[in-house]
Amino acid sequence: MTNTLTPHATPLPYPALHEEVLPGGGHRSFILRRGRLLRLTDIEGGANVSMLLFNAFEKTERLNLPDSLKCQHTARLTRGHCLYSDMGRVLAAITADTTGWSDSLGGVLNADEVRAKYGDGPYQRLRNACHRNGTDNLLVELGKWGMGLEDLLMVLNLFSRVSVDAAGGMHFVPGNSKPGDHIELYAPMDTLVVMTALQHPMDPSPDYAPKPVRLSWMQADPSIAEHCRTSRPENVRGFINTENLYL
Repeated sequence: MTNTLTPHATPLPYPALHEEVLPGGGHRSFILRRGRLLRLTDIEGGANVSMLLFNAFEKTERLNLPDSLKCQHTARLTRGHCLYSDMGRVLAAITADTTGWSDSLGGVLNADEVRAKYGDGPYQRLRNACHRNGTDNLLVELGKWGMGLEDLLMVLNLFSRVSVDAAGGMHFVPGNSKPGDHIELYAPMDTLVVMTALQHPMDPSPDYAPKPVRLSWMQADPSIAEHCRTSRPENVRGFINTENLYL
C-alpha cells in the first residue's frame, strides 16, 4: 500500500517499512516491535484515535495513564512524554507531536451512547458506513489477543484536546488537529497497540463523521527518543527499567 499513498507533508524520519490507512470508524491491533517507530497522520483534520497499549508478551501489563501523567507532572501528553505501564516500563515514547496535546480523560462511547448522540445507523441500511462505537471496536481487537471487557481500561485519545477549567469542568477543543498533523510513537519494548478511529466522545458535532488516519511503520535509531528519556529524571529510570526487561 505504500506506493499508493501521497507523499507526507512532513517527511518521515526513516524509510517506511509499511504504510496503510485506518479508515474512519475502523479498528486495528498489532505488535509494535522494540525499536520501531509508528507515525499516525491526520489525513483530513479533526481525527481522533482511541488507543490502548499492552506488553506484547505479558498482557496483564498495560498502559497506566494516571501514572503516566503523575510521574511526568502533566495533565496532557505530547512530544517528550512517555506512556508508562503499570510495571513502570515505557510502552511507548511520544517522539513527535504537531498537535501539542492528546487527551487522557475523555474515554470512548458505547453503542447506546452513539445511538443517542448520532441517531440510528444500522449496517442493514448503511452497510460499511454504519455507526460504530469505540467500546465494541476495541473489544473486537482485544478479543483477537485473548482479552475482553475486563481489559478495556482508560484510553489515550490521540489528536484530541480536552481542557479543564478552574471549576473542574471539562471542555472539548475543536480543531486541535489539522490535515497533515502527526504523532510519532517509539517502542522501547515490544508493545501491543489496540486502536480505533472514531470521534471523541465530547466532540460537539451532531454528525457521525469519523476521520481516517494514515499509519506508517519505521525502524528507528534509539536516539530518536533521547529527548523523551532525558525530559525528566523519572523517564531516565523508566527507560532503564524497560531495558532491564531484555537482560
